[in-house]
Amino acid sequence: MNIKQRVISLITEVDNGKYSNIALNDYFKENRLDKKERGFITEVFYGVIRNKIFIDEMISKRTKEIKKDWLRNLLRISIYQITFMKSDARGVVWEATELAKKKFSVPVGKFVNGVLRSYDREKDEEIAELRKSERFDILYSYPEWFYGKVKKDYGSAAEDVLKSLKKIPYMAVRVNKLNYSETKFENLLKKMDIKIIKKVDSVYYLDSGTVLYTDEFKKGKIIAQDGASYLAVKVLNPKAGETALDTCAAPGSKTVLMAEFMENQGEIMALDVYPHKIKLIEENCEKMGIDIVRAVKMDARKLKEQGKKFDKILVDAPCSGYGVIRKKPEILYSKGAENIEELAKLQYEILESASHILKDDGELVYSTCTITSEENTENVRKFLEKNPEFELAKFEIPENVCGDFDEFGGFCINYKEEILDNFYIMKFRKKGEQK
Repeated sequence: MNIKQRVISLITEVDNGKYSNIALNDYFKENRLDKKERGFITEVFYGVIRNKIFIDEMISKRTKEIKKDWLRNLLRISIYQITFMKSDARGVVWEATELAKKKFSVPVGKFVNGVLRSYDREKDEEIAELRKSERFDILYSYPEWFYGKVKKDYGSAAEDVLKSLKKIPYMAVRVNKLNYSETKFENLLKKMDIKIIKKVDSVYYLDSGTVLYTDEFKKGKIIAQDGASYLAVKVLNPKAGETALDTCAAPGSKTVLMAEFMENQGEIMALDVYPHKIKLIEENCEKMGIDIVRAVKMDARKLKEQGKKFDKILVDAPCSGYGVIRKKPEILYSKGAENIEELAKLQYEILESASHILKDDGELVYSTCTITSEENTENVRKFLEKNPEFELAKFEIPENVCGDFDEFGGFCINYKEEILDNFYIMKFRKKGEQK
């Protein structure tokens, strides 16, 4: 099968609702490809999804209607190559034309040829016009409402935010210090000729994802985890012997990290509302050699009904996910502004519920993998206004992680950070009784 036909089938799967990372991982597991082929497929596949609005705008200007998804995706791939990969435009046009001829007919091939040649002639002028008219929503491929939201929240930095969220992500893994060491892991990387792009404590950003096929990964010595979610647990800082709660735990990467901080001593309750995700948490704990976690099927909004209180609580709440657009670019096209409002309400309900079962002098971290003010700063504002028994707890962020503290002391890893996911972290302390 032609390599572009492979990409067409993958994009079609995402258009039909499959998550991009799952579609690509499944495909690579089922098909043996060399490094060059995998690299090309990955770049074009994600490139088309990241730039879908811009590409479709260019196609719609030159066509009335395209009924065949296969044909539309061929044009998308070709326009992406011409625009963003600096490929030889004549070669791209020729190959697309031949593929269309073989798949459909000579007239369809001529149609593809005409569309792509027209785009190649006019692209520079059209891109310049989009910039001049500040149509950054089309230029950087964002829904118009999302661009408006970013402009409102970030002002003059809005374009920087849009560009940042379209950057290519790096593979990140964390060393499980309960049964492995950073020294041994770095020696493994040298043997595999894998370079370290960035390091945040025990989290490594790498120029290759092949470590996920090693025995070290299979045996739980390393785990896939971004530095941003690692920092949420580090800020919480659960200690050996304490009781801790992970309110929205699946798949369990933060849960096992909490156990690592606790030296696998104490007690952790990890919640999720779906039975299959509870099993996933348990499997991750077993793989990582953790035995202090009790995974429980429970809606975190009903926490105060269970009675038990905790020293430390992590509320890594379900969110819009706009901080991880680099890894899941398709989420931009499946959600709207109303989703943010619904999620902000859910997040607050979980935070409020969890606060009732925190011990006096206990600490709670609220975090999300998104950048919207409604889900972050505004939820914090509302919580502090309604819960005077809570105070802000100061915390530090590693110097090599960029972002900004908000008015309440919450930290947002944002467009200033080149490598880590965008992420919000806030820490509260429940005041003990005054003596």
